[in-house]
Amino acid sequence: MGIIKGLLKLVGIVVIVIVVAVFGTLTAARFADGPWAIIAGGSFSSGEVVTTEPDWSFIKDVGEVQFELEVTGRSRTSWVMEHEGRVFIPSGYMNSTVGKIWKHWPYDAEKDGRILLRVDGKIYPRNMRRVMQDDPDMPYVLGEVARKYLPQMQASADGGLEDGLNQIATGNLWVFELLPRDA
Repeated sequence: MGIIKGLLKLVGIVVIVIVVAVFGTLTAARFADGPWAIIAGGSFSSGEVVTTEPDWSFIKDVGEVQFELEVTGRSRTSWVMEHEGRVFIPSGYMNSTVGKIWKHWPYDAEKDGRILLRVDGKIYPRNMRRVMQDDPDMPYVLGEVARKYLPQMQASADGGLEDGLNQIATGNLWVFELLPRDA
């Protein structure tokens, strides 16, 4: 009986240590200068603000960017796509249980899409606007998702286009365009 009590006590201590470590990490990240990989971070405190409209073609081969949703002051790491000067950020798994628990920023962005996009130490003030599957450039945007992040999709007959459009139509995939602040 003493062995079982000791083992339960040890398991309890381990669980408490894990909970405190996770809570501590999430709390510390809120005060960080940007996100820590998949952990949302705080407001940006570093970076050069760029107010002129850049040639976005440099994003073509950038894997991930950081953005801060100004209304919440929280920052995240995301994939990014560019097509003919238009820049897009996706948010997948919106209908999944994990997505419903974890992904609140897309709803906040729909209400107030003012963001700061940070790429290679430069910050671009932008507005996020959700785009739908009927956008004429959506097939190209989804093609960029497949090219950059899901090369296995490119092997399918339509390059995963039909599935991607279906994901948008069902609300499981949201795609946001990053527009200039004055647009």
